[in-house]
Amino acid sequence: MTDLQHSNQDANAAGDDPLDGVVTHCGRILLTGAAGNLGRVLRERLRRYADVVRVSDVAPLGDARAGEECVRCDLADAAAVDALVRDVDVIVHFGGVSVEHPFDTVLPANIAGAYHVYEAARRYGVRRIVFASSNHVTGFYEQGERIDTAAPPRPDGYYGLSKAFGEQLARFYQDRYGIESVCIRIGSSFSEPKDRRMLVTWLGYDDLEQLVRRAMFVPRVGCTIVYGMSANRDAWWDNAHAAHLGYRPTQSSEPWRESIERTQPPLADDDPVRRYQGGAFVAAGPFGG
Repeated sequence: MTDLQHSNQDANAAGDDPLDGVVTHCGRILLTGAAGNLGRVLRERLRRYADVVRVSDVAPLGDARAGEECVRCDLADAAAVDALVRDVDVIVHFGGVSVEHPFDTVLPANIAGAYHVYEAARRYGVRRIVFASSNHVTGFYEQGERIDTAAPPRPDGYYGLSKAFGEQLARFYQDRYGIESVCIRIGSSFSEPKDRRMLVTWLGYDDLEQLVRRAMFVPRVGCTIVYGMSANRDAWWDNAHAAHLGYRPTQSSEPWRESIERTQPPLADDDPVRRYQGGAFVAAGPFGG
């Protein structure tokens, strides 16, 4: 454990919030992937934390709202990303392909795109990046097996593999250039859980906002990995190594349990979608024959 983790965990044990006395506001936040499902949620919520939110996506964004700058950008275009990152204070990187696809689809947006974001951040002196990673980095652990963020990656597909790359990219840029990152391994973030698996993996939108806020503004984070989950009853993931963020979820999947368990029979024990933490992602593909 690092000195940073020791000092911040000691503070948390004492009941202190690492954001006590910290100004949780900055000049300009860049939000990539602003047209995506979670990007749209954060687009509404990040405005309270910055003078300007620069929202970006390869998809249409509509008109700029108050306190916004809208920039269409393909993350695979290094020059476009370079221009996008200029003059921002914090990057919330939620752009890229968000579900399992063939490698040739994942490569430009998720792997090259993440590199372009980090390299532009280095050039322009951005010191904090919030990286939308995924629980699919560890999707081939079995359900019911409790793991923490120090467990070796076991990606369940090309998407999870790309997010594992992004986490290592974040580590490299912290070690080499001092750029701090929080990599959020998002579980299943929707307005409500949809199935039995999501009773474990669900991340409510209020908890997502809290986690992103802490990732942006907790003073010292190094390169932190944290699972993005609400306070669900049957957790597979342990966030002890990210305790220095002070994240305490306030939402839970429990209000939906009775309805989901009543209307959705459990899958067979040998079904890979039930067996592995990655759910349906472990059964996607192969692609191309």
